[in-house]
Amino acid sequence: MSLFKKNQNESAFTGGKKHFLDVIKNSGNGNLLVYQCPEEDFNTGSTLIVQEGEQAIFLKDGITQNVFDAGRHVLSTDNYPFLSRIVNAFSGGISTFNCKVYFVRTASSMEILWGTASPIQVRDPVQMIMTSLRARGSLKISVCNGQTFLSKLLGNNVNFLTQDGIVLFFRNEMMAHIKSQIAKYIKESGEEILGICSQQEELSLKLKPKIDKVLEEYGVKLLKFSISAIDIPENDPNRQKLETAYSTKRESQIYGDEYQKFVAREVVTNLSKNDNAAGIAVMGAGMNAAGGVGNMFAGAGKELFNNTLINSTSPNISSGIKCIKCGAINKTDAKFCSDCGSPIEKKCFCTKCGTELTSGAKFCSGCGTKIGG
Repeated sequence: MSLFKKNQNESAFTGGKKHFLDVIKNSGNGNLLVYQCPEEDFNTGSTLIVQEGEQAIFLKDGITQNVFDAGRHVLSTDNYPFLSRIVNAFSGGISTFNCKVYFVRTASSMEILWGTASPIQVRDPVQMIMTSLRARGSLKISVCNGQTFLSKLLGNNVNFLTQDGIVLFFRNEMMAHIKSQIAKYIKESGEEILGICSQQEELSLKLKPKIDKVLEEYGVKLLKFSISAIDIPENDPNRQKLETAYSTKRESQIYGDEYQKFVAREVVTNLSKNDNAAGIAVMGAGMNAAGGVGNMFAGAGKELFNNTLINSTSPNISSGIKCIKCGAINKTDAKFCSDCGSPIEKKCFCTKCGTELTSGAKFCSGCGTKIGG
């Protein structure tokens, strides 16, 4: 008879270290989306503890064996028949099994920031000018199906399921869809890009259902999606063109017809300073060809422009007759200067060749024709 009774669990130890766990639980950071239990050998009589806001998933050879929700679970073959399929040894009278155990967080995740690494190339629906856009924001997700979520991540070899690897994976997956949805929204809106850039909240609400649908296939629900900013890079060559066009349109919308009349008067005033009627006509034609700008001359603006053109082609209305003695301008029918009283001498021309005649001339200096003959 032996002096010492051998402990039936003694064979489960080697070098003072147990080969399997009696209690299985999540020992990782509470913010981790996925935590893999470092041990893979377990006692069939061990206890599994699953906290609120997480699921425990047992995998054997890449196949999900069982999913456990929150609670305390005694892992016996009577309670969970699936264990009988993966029991692999009896050690010291204790049945053990080998598998991988993952804890997936189903509570809301930490906020994930996103941003466009490269600009989105779009065409302004109103100005028809190509430009580039940058966007940034954040999203918050919740895992609603731990098994699907884990399966997708493992299938995509997501950097050994590290927190940074998972966040990077979803950020990259989302960016392709976010960029395409923003470009599609701008194209279908029919609005100017700069106007859309100030509608972050509205755009976020419109894009959220579309992004949520993409995440469903990963067993994930989108709790929050926001766009904090959309802008045109400062080095974009067409930025100034779009800003000028947008500013002009906004002022026109605010002041209505009064603004159009004001712009028309300002342009016409500047044109009226040009003594060359041909130059005015060319400038007016150019503005009419410009479309939107030319439309401002409808009504009052057009009338002002036409009146100015008529005035500029009728020099007698504004020029009069210059006194050769003092230089004062007199009316065309004046006989004496209104400034110095000197007689107004009107210019005379040869009826045959058109040469200007000097006062008292008897013959034309240009062709020799007798004057008054």
